Amino acid sequence: MAFPTSSKYVIVGAGIHGLSTAYHLALELKRKGAGDGSDILVVDKTSIAAGASGIACGVVRNNYFQPAMRELMAHSVNVWESDPEAYSYHSVGYMQISPEVMREDVSTIAEQQKDIGYESVFIEGAKDSAEYMRGLFDDWQAEGITSVLHEKPGGYSNNTRAMYGLAGKAEGEGVRILTGVTVKGFERGNGSGAITAVATDRGTIECDYVVLGAGPWVKSLWEMLELPRAVSIKGSDGEMHHDIPMWIFWSLQEGTLGVDPKMQRTNDGEMPPVIHVDSDAPLISDVDGSVITEEMWGIYYKPDFHFNGIQGGAAPFKVPTEPDKVAVDPYGPDSPDFVVGTEFAHMWCSALAHCQKRFEGQTPEYKDEPSGGIGAFTPDSFPVFDVFCENCYVIADSNHGYKMLGVGKLVAEEVAGATSALLEPFRFSRYAQGNLHPVSNSPFPWS
Repeated sequence: MAFPTSSKYVIVGAGIHGLSTAYHLALELKRKGAGDGSDILVVDKTSIAAGASGIACGVVRNNYFQPAMRELMAHSVNVWESDPEAYSYHSVGYMQISPEVMREDVSTIAEQQKDIGYESVFIEGAKDSAEYMRGLFDDWQAEGITSVLHEKPGGYSNNTRAMYGLAGKAEGEGVRILTGVTVKGFERGNGSGAITAVATDRGTIECDYVVLGAGPWVKSLWEMLELPRAVSIKGSDGEMHHDIPMWIFWSLQEGTLGVDPKMQRTNDGEMPPVIHVDSDAPLISDVDGSVITEEMWGIYYKPDFHFNGIQGGAAPFKVPTEPDKVAVDPYGPDSPDFVVGTEFAHMWCSALAHCQKRFEGQTPEYKDEPSGGIGAFTPDSFPVFDVFCENCYVIADSNHGYKMLGVGKLVAEEVAGATSALLEPFRFSRYAQGNLHPVSNSPFPWS
């Protein structure tokens, strides 16, 4: 199509948030008689699912210690389940398997899931936990586990298939998706901070409203809007902590064990839930018997025919480089190498063997290919969903992104004039006000 010079709504990013917002905004405009999908333009610097959404492991879960995150995830699971075929969604469930140090936290999660009507089973005690796991996998052998939270909804989605399914739904409502368009800046109105146009490398697009859903590229767009590079945060003691960097980058550790996915079946031959194990037991190498770590560690894994193997990951680490370089292109030549290396493969495959005997001796089958990625995290590692510059909605997911399919639906409703109670706890103002989310004992920054 010819390059458009104007669009009422311009959405930046053709990943999970941009496409979900576009699709649901088209539905919302039609419902209100305020327009339709032809009023919406999605632009992306590369292509659909070219960034974080295209390499995401695709886990969909509700397992959060924070009440606001838990309610938001329950909403997102409902959206995933609304069209499992288009979203390539597999509702196999999710399991949080934990040591004693996390039992109280996980117990709280279980109780609050019960309160919001989210179906789960909670098992406590080492003996009962082991029996429950062996009821699913007869080769289960993880040590030091004293609780199991088995979420019956949730599961995983095939990443690129889901994004193209979502793009198809948006285009079916008249949304235009234009790829190969890089945003260079924003034009403002005279005497107003509102955005009047989006400047790109292919021309200027006049608009009434902008939505930014660019995942790990958020820092670059944030700075184009001249928003704060650092924030002040009110602590639990009432003291203000100043000059806290707004963006922190972490390297995500994920990969695939190149075995037949059917290797990971339950005792009755069914596809299993997604498994997440946190442990404080020493992790011993499955290669040479050495001690990999005596610190807290965690992994997640699932059989996945899309990845053609057992796919999963472990806790990320902070990127040891200048954030400004990463912000240029989190997946480009200026970013740290995001190809996960032998250290992760050794740890993750050994952890698989720690959990289930069937994975012993399988480390040589690990696929040596690009995986993981770079995540842009906020100061407290939780999302920011808010309006800036009067008419620019920023979706900064802090790497909770892919599972949050339902965020686009809520953002669409807010863009159309509503206020979402589920998004209120994620406003930018929470830092200065001290309305922070509670922190759990998990080794993962997003838990």
